[in-house]
Amino acid sequence: MAFDLVFFGGTGDLVWRKLMPALFQAFRHDSLPEGGRIIGVGRDDLTDDQYRQQIQSRFEQVEGDKRPKPEEFARFASLLCYVRVDLSEPAAYAALAQRLAERETDSVVMYLSTAPSLFTTVCEQLAAHGMNTPKTRIVLEKPLGHDLASNRAINHAVGLVFKEQQIFRIDHYLGKPAVQNLFAMRFGNALFEPLWRREHIANIQITMAEELGVEKRGGFYETTGALRDMVQNHALQLLCAIAMEPPINAHADAIRDEKLKVLRALKRWTPETLNQHVIRGQYNAGNVFGQAVPGYRSEAGVSPSSSTETFVALRTEIANWRWAGVPFYIRTGKRMAAREAYIEINFRPTPHDIFQTPSGQVNKLVIHLQPKDGLELHLFAQGPSKRGEGSGTTTLSPVHLDLDFDKRFGSQRVGAYERLLLDVLDGRLNLFVRSDEQEEAWRWVEPILQHWKNDPIGPRPYTAGTWGPSASTAMIARDGFCWSEEI
Repeated sequence: MAFDLVFFGGTGDLVWRKLMPALFQAFRHDSLPEGGRIIGVGRDDLTDDQYRQQIQSRFEQVEGDKRPKPEEFARFASLLCYVRVDLSEPAAYAALAQRLAERETDSVVMYLSTAPSLFTTVCEQLAAHGMNTPKTRIVLEKPLGHDLASNRAINHAVGLVFKEQQIFRIDHYLGKPAVQNLFAMRFGNALFEPLWRREHIANIQITMAEELGVEKRGGFYETTGALRDMVQNHALQLLCAIAMEPPINAHADAIRDEKLKVLRALKRWTPETLNQHVIRGQYNAGNVFGQAVPGYRSEAGVSPSSSTETFVALRTEIANWRWAGVPFYIRTGKRMAAREAYIEINFRPTPHDIFQTPSGQVNKLVIHLQPKDGLELHLFAQGPSKRGEGSGTTTLSPVHLDLDFDKRFGSQRVGAYERLLLDVLDGRLNLFVRSDEQEEAWRWVEPILQHWKNDPIGPRPYTAGTWGPSASTAMIARDGFCWSEEI
């Protein structure tokens, strides 16, 4: 299958750090279709060979065995070429159109790894230069807007040029193997689905914690914040994967229809719930893994009086028959105590105890997303009897079954961006977000943004290297639960 894959922003951070290494792994795994060409587009004045050399120098920073050997990169580099285009200059797009016209292909993928403010311009110019053909697919990187109105404007502008089935709105969390296995676990097995409802589940927690700060992205983060960066897209997509009803089949729209129903069923915010069930925080100076780190307001590109949140914790519910009354908790933040992303399904206790179980512990299923990738099922079991124990109540001990996907599948594992890029080339939309999903997520998030805009108090401070402000712990404790922080 001959293809052209065009990276707008081809010299940018995302391309060399994530996308090119992912494509190289697909090339190494013999998963990349033959007859392909990868075209970097940028403002720098580079030849094809200079672009290849630049990518090769970047690859030297790739960790461990993912770094290509010289002979491997030489073969991969034969796929790379470069076109200089100033995206704000309409006449410059002619050079790209000319390059694409050099040969016949089965598909052309336009990957917009640029600022969202350029999405409309790029799409308009692709159409003006005849590059929006039926075989063209366009990939849009987040953030897709900064609120509901801007999201609608971008989707409208892109929709004037491309049909919905040509648009791939990417969320790399959906490409993670553990997320794909969440679908497989729920809908490919008979074990859990009968228990996947309010009668058996006490609460569900989604945690996405980073020990890193904003690094060199302070300017970007000042206009984004944790709610837009993590909750509106990643966290809500994970929530949908957990809570959705079984789709009628595995086709893209069947899956996305069910996710949309979940988003529409999320309880709407009220002034009371906005005050009680949404916590925002901002990290102060602290210590992470034995190293002193600065506070957010001391980071480069950040205002000394910034009110941007680096932490969000919230509680919500889904107003339908399956989940009525079950709290869903979302927590995400930077400069926290660990780099952990996981989903925790906490089951209700047995209705009648005949054994003594450890205080405060319950059966639970933990879906690890990073850095570990796998499933843990936490149960209770009876250990060996001890001499002198009476015939009274038996005490049970916690045990767990651990499925580590990396150990089980090893080198067969496919990274998130590798999986998603291959899906784009194959035209599979299952792991991509539809416009109405995205719009519904923004509609749910927007009252929080408006509430914070009118809130003079600002984010609660928390010390770098901790699990966030104490108000987050108090919020979940009001329901009689607690965050799991030693997964």
